[in-house]
Amino acid sequence: MILHGYFRSTASWRVRIALNLKGLVAEQVFHHLRKGEQRAPEYLALNPQGLVPALVTDDGAVLTQSLAICEYLDALHPEPALLPADPLEQARVRAVAQAIACDIHPVQNLKVLQKLRDLGLAEEAVQAWAASVIDEGLEAVDRLLADTAGPFAFGAAPTLADIALVPQLGNARRFNVALRWPRLLAIEAACLELDAFRSAAPGAQSDAE
Repeated sequence: MILHGYFRSTASWRVRIALNLKGLVAEQVFHHLRKGEQRAPEYLALNPQGLVPALVTDDGAVLTQSLAICEYLDALHPEPALLPADPLEQARVRAVAQAIACDIHPVQNLKVLQKLRDLGLAEEAVQAWAASVIDEGLEAVDRLLADTAGPFAFGAAPTLADIALVPQLGNARRFNVALRWPRLLAIEAACLELDAFRSAAPGAQSDAE
């Protein structure tokens, strides 16, 4: 497998965690987002969205969208499971993961922030926008997890929800969001006890700056 990503991309970070949890190895190919390498014609031929990650499977198929990639890996390599067996709990895990991957991260990512700059917003306002989106989103995630047992988001083992949450907390720190959610921080601490999460972190990647 080949994983196309970028060290700081939270979406790529999610897939790195999933690969590590499954004990899978993928060749890493990096595309520097701030230099626009994700818009190079050869990469657009793989992923017309011009986003990372993209995963080239063992048989040459190309998959995009981090949560779809994680669920593909989970279906192909079911242990350890990233989703509970119970359909209701599956839906709850997916809801948390999607709240982060669909409703927080895309609204404060590099592409959107650059659009705000292009529209004439001052950098202070751009940064404040990102921080506000993250703060409001994580507040909702905290409430979604209010009645779940730990140490992870949904019990004794990490799920797709944890895979989405840990990178988003990392992103929150980049934008100086006050991390005022003890439950979310406790989940993160439990995850970071695992090498699968630690070795997926941006600073551990060969393209880290």
